[in-house]
Amino acid sequence: MVRPPRGVLRGSRRALAAAFALLLWAGAAGAQALKPVTVAKGLQHPWSLAFLPDGRMLVTERPGRLRVVSAQGALSRPLQGVPAVDHRGQGGLLDVAVDPQFKDNGWIYLSYAEAGDGGNATAVARAKLQGERLTDLAVIFRQTPRYDGGNHFGSRLVFARDGRLFITLGDRFSLRDQAQALDNHLGKIVRIEPDGKVPADNPLARRAGAKPEIWSYGHRNVQGAVLHPTTGELWTHEHGPQGGDEVNIAEAGKNYGWPVITYGREYGTGFKIGEGDAKPGMEQPLIHWTPSIAPSGMAFVTSDRYPGWQGSLFVGALRNQALLRLELDGRKVVRQERLLQTLNERIRDVRQGPDGWLYVLTDSEDGKVLRLQR
Repeated sequence: MVRPPRGVLRGSRRALAAAFALLLWAGAAGAQALKPVTVAKGLQHPWSLAFLPDGRMLVTERPGRLRVVSAQGALSRPLQGVPAVDHRGQGGLLDVAVDPQFKDNGWIYLSYAEAGDGGNATAVARAKLQGERLTDLAVIFRQTPRYDGGNHFGSRLVFARDGRLFITLGDRFSLRDQAQALDNHLGKIVRIEPDGKVPADNPLARRAGAKPEIWSYGHRNVQGAVLHPTTGELWTHEHGPQGGDEVNIAEAGKNYGWPVITYGREYGTGFKIGEGDAKPGMEQPLIHWTPSIAPSGMAFVTSDRYPGWQGSLFVGALRNQALLRLELDGRKVVRQERLLQTLNERIRDVRQGPDGWLYVLTDSEDGKVLRLQR
C-alpha cells in the first residue's frame, strides 16, 4: 500500500491524526498480560467463528469449508451440505451465525460469495445443523446487482434483540458510487427477518425506488459488527481506502458518507476522494485510523475474566497484525491499546465465548483458534 504524498494531512485533519496518535500505545506498559492458548489449528484462512449453546464452535474457512470445533479443541471433518462458494480474492465462505432460538429450531446462517449470471455477490443461506451435515438449506438473501470481481463482500451477520438479522454488504470496490444509491444493495447494511422477509418497520420500506431491506447506507466494506451489550445498538467498523478505517453506530436510515466523505485517500496517488471528510446529513465515525489497520471482527467484553476491561470494544486488525482494545465513555473512544503484536498474525475475527474468554481467529494458510487467557 502506497502512503499519501507529503502534505496530504493539513489543518484539522493533521490535528485529528495527532490527537488519535496520542491515544495509542503499544500495549507493553499497563496492558494486562495475555496468554494466547491454541484451541485448534490447521484451518485454511478461517474467517468467522460462532458458539453453539453447548460450547462447541462453528468455524468457516474461506475456501468453502465449515467445521465444528469441540470445547476441547477437536476439529471435525468439513461438514456436508455447505453451499457452493466463489472462492477468489476476498470471496468464499465468510460469516456464520447461530439462531438465537437454535435450541428449538436448529438453524445456522452462512454468508458467502455466490457466483451467478453477471458475476458474483454476497448471499446468505440458512440451514439446520444435523450432526456433521447441513440440511434444509435455503438462500434467504442475495445482494443485487452482481458484479464480476473479488473484493468487498462485507458479510457480517448479527441478530438484533428483536430477532431480526443484520447483514453487512460491501460496495464491491469498483462500484463505490452505488453506495449512495438506494435502488441496490451495494455499500449497505440490510435488515431482514430470519426467513428473508422484509420487516414492515424498516426505515426505507415504503420509500419509492429504494430497496426495502436497507437499514443504513454509504458504507464501503463493513467486516465487523456487534450489538452493544447495554443499548442493543449495532456497532460496526469498515475498511477505508488507504486510511480512513472507521467505527460507526449503524442507525436506521442514516447515511455514512462513502464515497462522498472519507478520511481515506485514493490508492497510489493519495488524491482526495469525494467532497472532503464532512458534510451535513452524513454521519461522522466514532473513530478513524490513518494509516489503515484493516479491521476485521469485533466484540465487546462483558465478562469478569479481564478486570478493568468490561465494556471495552475489541477490534481485530489484519494489516497491523494486532488486536485493538478501545476503552469507551459512552459513544466516545477515550483510549486505544494494541495487543498481540508479537504474534505477527493477521487477526480475522474476535468473539467473547460463553466461558467469558476472548477467542480470535488468525488468517493464514495454517490458521488457528486462540483463546486469550491471563
